[in-house]
Amino acid sequence: MTASRAPRREPAHDAPVPSGLLSTSAVLSGDPAVIPVPPPGLLRATVPAHASRAAGVRTMVAECLTHLCLPPEPLDNAVLATGELFANAVGHGSSGPADTITVTLERTGRELRVTVADRSSALPRPRTTEPAMESGRGLAIVAALTDDWGIAPPDPGTTGKKVWFTLVLHGMP
Repeated sequence: MTASRAPRREPAHDAPVPSGLLSTSAVLSGDPAVIPVPPPGLLRATVPAHASRAAGVRTMVAECLTHLCLPPEPLDNAVLATGELFANAVGHGSSGPADTITVTLERTGRELRVTVADRSSALPRPRTTEPAMESGRGLAIVAALTDDWGIAPPDPGTTGKKVWFTLVLHGMP
């Protein structure tokens, strides 16, 4: 799926952390370190591509977004959609335990953009699922909970892809 809005400028992978971005780098043997900086960006975290990290990613996103004073529904939607993209990146975008996944949250005006980047060039594709199937609904959930979603190329000099979604922050200054 491609973006339905004008192309967005992606931050360069090796550029310094922009003002306002919480930078998090997870060391494979420990927890991520968080370095806070004021908005417009909110969070960038690189975590091991392992299913055991999913709860920590959801908690990290929820804590970050709590500072925006979002109403419960958009906050829950963002956390759930991020969790689905992280699960997809672990299940379909990683080749082993040494891989990492980068989760980025950015706020521009009244829009929240969440990007999940992995090292696989295999593009996600929505599936039609039977009611009894236990998996295959991740992208349908993301589409239902968010205002837009799509796929972007990796940062220059890297491999893989980015899958992103946006939420319009109604009633936010």
